[in-house]
Amino acid sequence: MFKKITFLLFFTIGIVGAFAQQNDIAYTIGETFSDKHKYSNLLSISDDGNGGTIIVRSYYSGIVLRPKGYLVEQYNADLELISEYNYKLKDANFVEAYVKNGQVYLLFLEYNFTKLAYEYIVHRSPFTEFNFTKEILLSITSDPVQQPLDRNYYNRNFSSGFTTSVLFNDKKTAFAITTHFKKRKENKHFIHVFDASLRKLMEHDFSDEVEEKNYAFENIVFSDDLKNAYLLGKAYFKKKRFAAKERKFQYELIRLSTGSKSIQAFATPGKFPEALKPVFKGNELLCVGFYADRKDNRYNGIAYYKLDPNSLNVQLEKFNPFSAQFMIDKFGKEDEREITNLVFKGMDVTQDGHILFNAEEYFTTNSMQANSSGGRLMVTRYHYNDIISAKINLEGDVVWARNINKTEVTQGDGAYTSYSSYTKGNNTYFFISTASENPQQMSAERIMFKQGLSRNRNIFLIKLDENGQMNFAKAIDSKEVRLPLMVSRPLIDTAKDEMLFYAKRGNKKQLIEVSFK
Repeated sequence: MFKKITFLLFFTIGIVGAFAQQNDIAYTIGETFSDKHKYSNLLSISDDGNGGTIIVRSYYSGIVLRPKGYLVEQYNADLELISEYNYKLKDANFVEAYVKNGQVYLLFLEYNFTKLAYEYIVHRSPFTEFNFTKEILLSITSDPVQQPLDRNYYNRNFSSGFTTSVLFNDKKTAFAITTHFKKRKENKHFIHVFDASLRKLMEHDFSDEVEEKNYAFENIVFSDDLKNAYLLGKAYFKKKRFAAKERKFQYELIRLSTGSKSIQAFATPGKFPEALKPVFKGNELLCVGFYADRKDNRYNGIAYYKLDPNSLNVQLEKFNPFSAQFMIDKFGKEDEREITNLVFKGMDVTQDGHILFNAEEYFTTNSMQANSSGGRLMVTRYHYNDIISAKINLEGDVVWARNINKTEVTQGDGAYTSYSSYTKGNNTYFFISTASENPQQMSAERIMFKQGLSRNRNIFLIKLDENGQMNFAKAIDSKEVRLPLMVSRPLIDTAKDEMLFYAKRGNKKQLIEVSFK
């Protein structure tokens, strides 16, 4: 029997004033369903085109967990599970999954020892009647290397002889595959661009550029007609000499179309951009991020660029230093500390043309840990810490910037950590999962959300209004939803002002729907 419970959330507590019983969101709890696969990872959550949802997961089994296949689940508009399909496929090197035009797409990178080439292979099937087919999207001749697929855009390795990466835009309407092959005097770099239906939109030989620089692309956006692709990333110089603490790259934006390309370097003297992200605001092409005053990894403020979409000429640039209020938010009244390791998470343009964006302090650490057989192995921990949110006006000036203190660390699935955000009007909402019952009050205007130790998780909702004032409330109690939400991987529907979260632990799963009023 289907069970759906709907709650209204009232903001009644805040650190800068309190809302007067103003309901902001409603959330709906779907029925809990059994799941045969205890160990899995969420790969994609998408609209099925009929008000329902398609979930794609990879699953693992065995004494030593190994990938065994892919699960496709379909839920209806009432959050009911109506079908499941198990696509058994072992030992595939997964790259990306998405759902478009009534089909499920799974992208893999495999090495063909007969052809001595790397192949991008797509498995796809309609989700109304499953029948997966395979096709080779791209083949690149190369010797096998240890790590061909670049999954870390922030610390690239160009010495292996072959490296490749895949960049999708946020809406998954198109993507680019970059391939860089180097062997003795041969040095080739190509960029291939496809739409979501796998039609090839363009191909560019980028080999002349890599004679002097290696490229680590981080973000991509497309024009609405998909005739222009804009790739943004770091260009690492090969032959220049640098001091030990100096960075060896500059940010560059590359525009690709069918018959041409343009390149714009961000090289303002004394200002060094970091973590830039491109976005279209109507017909305006903007790049927003952070900057440093020195050639190191310390961030000093927020950078803003407006560019001509065709020539990429910079029409306006602004460098906004972090304010005293922001530094108090982050560090309290202690001496100034360094701000580093910021990664963009979300960016929205309001109806009046302002930009609301947020980023997260993210980094990894490694340590040695004893295993069950008495040996030692290297363990990587993923840290998801403070959230930074800012508002930028039409002239590129920062109206306000706030820091939300948070500490999280995981060795496993990152979908349960970090956060997600949603912008409605001039308000930005942040969803955080924590085992704590309440955030730690650090001072009159500073709170800290800590991970906590309990396996049951509460969902807190933080609201920043148009003036940057912060309020928070417990949105979902662990007693109401016993399964932890994959809080950083929601399905966002801006047309309906809704977010959909997947919750899972062990052999139980359910959906949680959040509606903004």
